[in-house]
Amino acid sequence: MSPTLPEPQPIREIAGVDRSRFLNELRPAGEPFVVRRLTDQWPAVRHARESDEALVCYLCRFATAEPVDMVVGRPEIEGRFSYTDDVSGLNFVRGRSPMRAFLERLLRDRGAAEPFAMAMQSAIIPAVLAGFDLENPLDLPPVAVAPRIWVGNAICVATHADPSENIAVNVAGRRRFTLFPPEAMADLYIGPVEFTPAGPLTSLVHLTRPDLARFPRFAEAMRQAQQVELAPGDALYIPFHWWHHVQSLDAVNVLVNYWWTDTTGLQLPSPLSTSLLAMLTLRTLPPQQQRAFIAMLRNYVLAEGGDPGAHIPSRARGILGSPGAKEVDGFRRALVEAITGNLHQHL
Repeated sequence: MSPTLPEPQPIREIAGVDRSRFLNELRPAGEPFVVRRLTDQWPAVRHARESDEALVCYLCRFATAEPVDMVVGRPEIEGRFSYTDDVSGLNFVRGRSPMRAFLERLLRDRGAAEPFAMAMQSAIIPAVLAGFDLENPLDLPPVAVAPRIWVGNAICVATHADPSENIAVNVAGRRRFTLFPPEAMADLYIGPVEFTPAGPLTSLVHLTRPDLARFPRFAEAMRQAQQVELAPGDALYIPFHWWHHVQSLDAVNVLVNYWWTDTTGLQLPSPLSTSLLAMLTLRTLPPQQQRAFIAMLRNYVLAEGGDPGAHIPSRARGILGSPGAKEVDGFRRALVEAITGNLHQHL
């Protein structure tokens, strides 16, 4: 880290975490924490500790014929997947590869002095490694979610935030996470909202070599930063929309993660999509009109005055009640019709 910036604080480490403690005590606190050696019993972790070859052989046992999405960057990006310097494009390319071929290439490139940066990102495990999740289970998430796997060499993923909660389990290699709370957004210099490297909003700041002349407020973000280095078997809980920068430090790195939200299963639009729509429709209003919608958000979204639907009979509350999948689907279709109808009026 630059000597002109404060060092990140260590992320809190907690022992003895089971499902009950996670759901009733730790998750509601909304703070990140680390559990060392949480998945020592996973066969994948045991094979990773034996050797890279043993791990790859183990993974290939489960590999399906389904091609996996991958990203590749030239050696000059030094493993950092992000925007180009002028933010007109991305500094990597996307492709698809059979799982076995990708893993074999990863092993072959370990001795290269300047290897291409390679990563297989966010592959849904049941689709690409059938049965892996049954031998390597985790019962902490509050809802059933399909785990995802991330495999690559020594790479960096720029600081970004996911609209979900996350448990990240490090399987092989070492991984350094640097986290920032949601409130640090203004000091992270987020890139274009409609053009991102992988979907989530992403910071333009190079965390390990920040340009403080261009991004001076990043120093304030670093005062709020927390950091940890994970070894095989260690796990990290990342609360909803906490910003995180991820550095994979070895030639072969594997991570399994679990994403979920409180509305998983309802097929609601992403909160990020909702925010983008608000940017389009509310940000350009004059201040006196914005005041009306600020009041609406405080009343209906934040419920600052209490339950905004309490005075309405329960059968008539609609979205202000506890909508199920059927009600959510109906509201979604009505919302799409309202949006497209307004657009047609202006075409």
